[in-house]
Amino acid sequence: MKIRKPTAPSIVLFLLCLMYFLTYIDRVNVATAASGFKDDFHLSKTQLGWVFSGFGWTYLLFQVMGGWLGDRLGPRKTLFICGSIWALATALTGLATGLVSLMIFRLALGFGEGATFPTATRVMRSWTPVGRRGFAQGVTHSFARLGNAVTPPIVAALMIWLTWRGAFVILGVASMVWVAVWWLYFRDDPRDHAGITAADLARLPPPSAPKTAARTVPWRRLIVRIFPVTLTYFCYGWSLWLIINWLPQFFADGYKLDLKKSALYSSGVFFAGVVGDALGGILSDYLLHKTGRVAFSRLAVILPGMLGAAGCLIPVLFLRDLVPLTLCLSGGFFFLELVIGPIWSVPMDIAPQYSGTASGLMNTGSALAAIVSPIVFGKIVDVTGDWHLPFYGSVALLLIGAVLAFTMHPERKFVDEPPVVPPVAIAIEN
Repeated sequence: MKIRKPTAPSIVLFLLCLMYFLTYIDRVNVATAASGFKDDFHLSKTQLGWVFSGFGWTYLLFQVMGGWLGDRLGPRKTLFICGSIWALATALTGLATGLVSLMIFRLALGFGEGATFPTATRVMRSWTPVGRRGFAQGVTHSFARLGNAVTPPIVAALMIWLTWRGAFVILGVASMVWVAVWWLYFRDDPRDHAGITAADLARLPPPSAPKTAARTVPWRRLIVRIFPVTLTYFCYGWSLWLIINWLPQFFADGYKLDLKKSALYSSGVFFAGVVGDALGGILSDYLLHKTGRVAFSRLAVILPGMLGAAGCLIPVLFLRDLVPLTLCLSGGFFFLELVIGPIWSVPMDIAPQYSGTASGLMNTGSALAAIVSPIVFGKIVDVTGDWHLPFYGSVALLLIGAVLAFTMHPERKFVDEPPVVPPVAIAIEN
């Protein structure tokens, strides 16, 4: 049996999967490593929450700018520059000397990673067939959750071998390898790639307008149009960042588990998200193919995802036995991650000509949640000593998000305003 050679679009998608995998390892490694540096630096839960949220401040600020850069400079240059920054920031975290330097390196990490997902969406606009966008978003984000899942045991093993400082250095070097491969292999326009075939090009969307003819982004109108998507994504992001930042400490401090056991339980929850990510994108694409209805294919997955996550997290408020509680957390994370594939397809559905900028606007919702959610969690635990209480906010926001999802309207295309012809030009023409 002849083995088929991977196509250039497949390899590009795989490189994006690796990027999502590495970026999530580098943004959540701090959650497991905290068991080492929080004692070295004598950090409270509230201070630890600030360290977790440090990434989110610059991640938020660079979302829209990063998406715009991806549209203007092209994904190849944008991801090379940003990847170099996030890889270096990860390695330098191993040199931290206290709360201030930890915050500085986390801010640098957020700056480097801010453009990654919006720019990846820009890549998918050119390198993925329209009917495969939900799958592409789902599978890339499933690799992100795989990064979540393997980070606790990987970081725990590196900490035992090299201490928490060495763990950051090794992970930073791994990210830099990806940056080099991306620069050597990828091209912004599929037609410029040496490995592309005519059959590949026939399946891909028409090429975007050349940069010299690029439109000016209609910022006000685009922000207003994407704002409902941003709000919905904030409601999703609140629970995401609460879980991925605090879960290892939830098991380690809340249930007095050692480093290995807390890593094992955390990984079990995160692996449920890997399945949810891939399944959500596949289901959304399947429904789109069967019905041709964009809004239905997105909402039919997003709504059960948010409602199912809320339903699974409600028992977490009351359960104290470790095994049933972990099962409920796993179920909640599975349903939560069903949302990713379809909701990241929405900016491409609405404004494909500004897909990088539009997805950056959407992702500001999650980035804002990345700032607020970890701080609120840490403060509540410091004040009350109750590790379960912060999940009330997650349940409430997931229910609100399910309602807000109806306001996104991915079936309504964003149309550029027609150019205004000056009266003088009209007079001359006549």
